[in-house]
Amino acid sequence: MATTESTKAATGRVPTEKVPVPVGDGITLMLRIMAQEDRTSPVVALLPAMALKAKYYFPLATALHGAGLSVVLCDQRGHGDSTPGLREQPNFGYRELIEVDVPAVVATIRARFPDAPLYLFGHSLGGQLALFHAASAPGNVAGILTIGTGTPYWRAFARRDWFEAFWKIQTIGLVARVRGFWPGGMLIGGAMSGQVMVDWARQSRTSWCRPRGSSRRHDDALRTLGLPVLAISLDDDRLGPASNVDFLCSRMPAAQLTRWHVVESSGVENRDHFAWVKDSAVIGRAAATWITSGRLPAGTDSHGGGR
Repeated sequence: MATTESTKAATGRVPTEKVPVPVGDGITLMLRIMAQEDRTSPVVALLPAMALKAKYYFPLATALHGAGLSVVLCDQRGHGDSTPGLREQPNFGYRELIEVDVPAVVATIRARFPDAPLYLFGHSLGGQLALFHAASAPGNVAGILTIGTGTPYWRAFARRDWFEAFWKIQTIGLVARVRGFWPGGMLIGGAMSGQVMVDWARQSRTSWCRPRGSSRRHDDALRTLGLPVLAISLDDDRLGPASNVDFLCSRMPAAQLTRWHVVESSGVENRDHFAWVKDSAVIGRAAATWITSGRLPAGTDSHGGGR
């Protein structure tokens, strides 16, 4: 059953409706909806990075809502207000996130806003989930935005970082495989499902997304993705640097791609993998302009083509 709360300081008292989304096996995801009165306004679903709660993105949600868009914040399974907790459910990986959870979230949003275009805005892992879902079901969404979303492929990093990227990511995968979960620490500060990290480490070795238990060829589908995509990178981001974002973008040659590499002159003071959310007023305004007009605001430093 949906409930309504008033999120005060973080959202400027924007009414926020909590909507549970059952996905089977006793697992329920939690959405927070910040709706516009005009239900035909574009809707933006925010998909978190690894181990982050949806509440982390309230500043971005506020900026997007203030620009006239409806916004949905989505807690991943095992995190935030989704139930049960991470350790109280079966081990899950990329397959469940891409092929079960995102489709359920999208279906719920489409039912709630049947006349509004839906955009998926993913941070890091959330961007991968958005892209792979849209590639397999392009009719469900109008476009995708990503920030800090690249590939963990070790050779996509700068050459000087190859060894560090390889051993750290493979160590995380090994620990996750042995323990059945990742407790948090190196690179990924919070706890994550073991299979997610094993799938992630495999992708880092091979460059291909081949989740355990999946028969889908997600990378092949990505090559046919023809939707508008805004791919944002940040010049202080060591986890998802521009080279990794560009590598992932090269895997979707049919996309209507806009690339925005955020540098100091972009007006964004905090430009690492996580702290950018402090500059949500700038990033949210640019994202809203792209959604409504198909282009970034005038004067925004960018490279790549607009749509």
